[in-house]
Amino acid sequence: MKKLFCALCVSVLIASCASNKNIPYFQDIPQTARHVSDTTLIQSETRICSGDLLSITVSALDPTAVIPFNMPVVAYASPVSEQAYISATPTMQGYIVDARGNITFPVLGDLKVVGLKRSELLTLLKQKLLPYLKDPVITLQFLNYKITIMGEVAHPGTYTIPNERVTILQALGMAGDMTVFGKRNNVLLIRENEGKKEYIRLDFNKVSSISSSYYYLQQNDVLYVEPNKTRIISAETQNASLYISIISTIVTAAAVVFSLVKK
Repeated sequence: MKKLFCALCVSVLIASCASNKNIPYFQDIPQTARHVSDTTLIQSETRICSGDLLSITVSALDPTAVIPFNMPVVAYASPVSEQAYISATPTMQGYIVDARGNITFPVLGDLKVVGLKRSELLTLLKQKLLPYLKDPVITLQFLNYKITIMGEVAHPGTYTIPNERVTILQALGMAGDMTVFGKRNNVLLIRENEGKKEYIRLDFNKVSSISSSYYYLQQNDVLYVEPNKTRIISAETQNASLYISIISTIVTAAAVVFSLVKK
């Protein structure tokens, strides 16, 4: 028991001595007053996936001409009592991308949109509307744009983004940043691209992670911050403490029973 207790103490000491050499971000940036990167940020455009909810609004010089091409504005009423109702603020309905990758657009019918970039869908809609409208203006927005952040961050979870432009650093900021136990040199990005899963490893100890084509996140991206060795040792130590406590209780109970039987 003494040896086991000593081993447990050593493990706790090792777990508490976390090295901070890998905690700072972007360690390869020169220690000068100002440094300008020689690389240009690459922003990849979001592609539409099945399950996306799109807000599409068509406008033109003649407001009455665009009415058939817009979803009706609705307000939902919920009963409070038999006489009273609470009405919500009127909102524009969205277009859901079905399992086949289509949306059903007024007048135009079913349109295949899955896999298209935002700009490509705008071009497609404008071409389809030109026979009906002169110089149509189309506004498109993702209503359910979300990302998921897991692992060693302060507040893991799924976050809804009000627009389709968010960087990895902004996402980590939403989640309260990585904890000191997160491996900054091995952050995993999981992305769905044209029906296939991509797995990308990013090193945030190096500034090259900012100039990566994956710096801007896309719809349904998942970030996973892996725990470092200190966190794993700490978890194992906690389990060992639990096992020791259980064994001690069993041994004590057995000793009491044995002493009673002996008497």
